[in-house]
Amino acid sequence: MGVIVAGQLRVGQVYRYATGKDPVPADLDGYPNFHHVTHSPDLKRALLEAGINGMAKVSALDGPRRPAILIRSSPWKAGTEQTPWHDVFDMDNGHVRYFGDHKAGMTAVPGTTTGNAALLGAFTGHQGHTPQERATATPLLLFRAVSRNGKPKGHVEFCGLGVIERAERLVQWGGHEHTTFINYVYDIALIDLTDENDEVSWEWIHSRRDVAATDAKALELAPRAWREWVKHGNSALPRLRRRVARAKVTKVPEQRPRAGSTEAKDLELIYKYFDGRKHDFEAVAAAVAARVLRGAGSSYLEGWLTRRSGDGGADFVGRLDLGSGLAGTSLVVLGQAKCVKPDTLITAEQIARVVARLRRGWIGVYVTTGAYSVPAQTEMVEDQYPIVLINGSALVHELRGMARDDHGGDLEACVEHILTGRETAITNRRPEEILLE
Repeated sequence: MGVIVAGQLRVGQVYRYATGKDPVPADLDGYPNFHHVTHSPDLKRALLEAGINGMAKVSALDGPRRPAILIRSSPWKAGTEQTPWHDVFDMDNGHVRYFGDHKAGMTAVPGTTTGNAALLGAFTGHQGHTPQERATATPLLLFRAVSRNGKPKGHVEFCGLGVIERAERLVQWGGHEHTTFINYVYDIALIDLTDENDEVSWEWIHSRRDVAATDAKALELAPRAWREWVKHGNSALPRLRRRVARAKVTKVPEQRPRAGSTEAKDLELIYKYFDGRKHDFEAVAAAVAARVLRGAGSSYLEGWLTRRSGDGGADFVGRLDLGSGLAGTSLVVLGQAKCVKPDTLITAEQIARVVARLRRGWIGVYVTTGAYSVPAQTEMVEDQYPIVLINGSALVHELRGMARDDHGGDLEACVEHILTGRETAITNRRPEEILLE
């Protein structure tokens, strides 16, 4: 096969789909050229002429394999005699409900039209019971037509990579005479592409078109979540489904200072300084939390540190004041401090234990020298936990700022000042008492 020169399909990106289907140039009218991005030298073009566009199967080493099915929805046609149904694209929650290509007046047996036959065949593969069966399953690449420059045609938005969860046969209304016809509707799970920056590499599809590539070899180029689905099956879809919340998640390497940097040395110094001195670290964590919350423009009152035992899972207590008088309110802040090795990950369970102690009108703050796992952050965002996460890198950043402002840049002097100069009470008072001060 020729050398691939194509690129990436990015979720949310609008592509110019020109009638000429020329892969050159790379951009047309200010938009990436769809035919350039999906170009496979010496092979037929990827098309979106129909709603359901199944690429021709190839006779690969492991048996017949369909490289991909490209689906296009045309919202501007919804509700018309030609397309009386309405497809649903809920990209935020990783779900698409897509209607097949059977229409009123057709005499073909339902399920045998070109598009439905391709999707029903893909559905069989998506229900594979073993990794080997799922390895040959057909990826769905979903697009929807968007209007640009007042024209409903000629531009498509890439909406993601999908797996069919369910295929349902149903009766639909169609035509001016309100006749009925049988069609299929498909519930499709959009796969999470966080690890690929919301992109699908066309090189993967290109490899699936290569008759010399085994299923396993082609799978090496697939997005991580797709490989996980192949390995574990549909039981893994809940955790592999696209969620917009994941866009708010910070990858673990991004939470840590660059190896060998001044920040990395500072973090190691902080960890070693407080290793085995849990209660001393709580004082520093409380001071850092106060700086972060005040930095957001809020009025924050530092309260107290809890006693070494019987603290109910809270290490420090504070109060966040919003507004004033009748136009104001106060929130109890419950803080957790965790001094761990910088390469340690804080889990979802650890965060959940703090959240479980929060009452209505309370928020949490978790301060650590480590980092937060991706599942922990995802659960926090999706479940809308009222908690602020401060990782090791942010901790050092705030302490450096405090040192710069008040101690001539001397980090150790700053830490010592926090430990000796602050008059923070250590008590076992109930957190809600902070509202009375």
